[in-house]
Amino acid sequence: MRGGRWRGLVATPQVASLIILAVVLVGFSLANPNFLSPLNISNMMAFLPELGIMALAMTLLLTAGEFDLSVGAVFALGPVIVMLLAQTAGVDIGLALLVGLAVCIAIGAINGIIVTKIGISSFLVTLSMLLIARGAALYITQGFPLKSWDQPGVFVTLLAGSFEVGPFRLYVSLFWFVGLTLLAAYILNWSKLGNWISAIGSNRSAAVARGVPADAVKIGLFIATSVLAGLAGMISAFRISAASPVAGTGYELEVIAMVVVGGTALTGGYGTILGTVVGAVMLRVIRNGIVLIGVPGLAFNIFVGAIILVMLIMHAMIQKRSARR
Repeated sequence: MRGGRWRGLVATPQVASLIILAVVLVGFSLANPNFLSPLNISNMMAFLPELGIMALAMTLLLTAGEFDLSVGAVFALGPVIVMLLAQTAGVDIGLALLVGLAVCIAIGAINGIIVTKIGISSFLVTLSMLLIARGAALYITQGFPLKSWDQPGVFVTLLAGSFEVGPFRLYVSLFWFVGLTLLAAYILNWSKLGNWISAIGSNRSAAVARGVPADAVKIGLFIATSVLAGLAGMISAFRISAASPVAGTGYELEVIAMVVVGGTALTGGYGTILGTVVGAVMLRVIRNGIVLIGVPGLAFNIFVGAIILVMLIMHAMIQKRSARR
């Protein structure tokens, strides 16, 4: 019995992803001793929470059978609006942050309403919103990056403050990521909402027949995805002291890759927050490691694509094996 339980545990998608992550870590560590140096680990941990926060919301949305291609553009538009209001219009930074998040809420609500009420595919709706949000960010900035809010204050500290832990330099955004991870895990695994999300992704008609408010849940998930994308963009803008209208380009695909590599089903019905965290760490490690060992950064997509294919094959094999039992 114990052997069977261990085999069943190892066969889960998130554990398979964790094994691959361990192999990748060992490989890069052997290839370059500086890979596990405090400085390099600090660099990886600085960027990880921003994409990780976006991936958490995308996990819930994918579990419900939808996805959002506009998150990369919202990542840029949110902080651009905040910095324009604070620097050009003289709006208080706290109020500017609220306006920026309100715009993200509106974008998510529009995506969700069109998908659920009009019945257009989320691929087409969010692809259109990607172009609208990116175009808006470029238009209102005339294509030039904005200097971020560099004055010390409570909001800067809460979003992008840093601190030292021994030889490591960490950012407050790591706490945001950990807190949101725990919240997302609770929602998906232990709450009624999580049951609804999985039921909608598995069989929407059956879920509705049982009284699940499918449209309201999906609209809420689209809103959450946009809000967390905007929040991640604001964290990034404060951290690097710049808000660029082209920030986040390609992040939508990278975030989806993190979620899929972690084991969440693209077709909906099954999601794993632990797997998403593993996937986020894996892609960040690969991006950092291939540069550190001398592979051109432009080759990153080759590695990501290959790993996604391997993970999809592994997940398919795991599902087939489980179905035979």
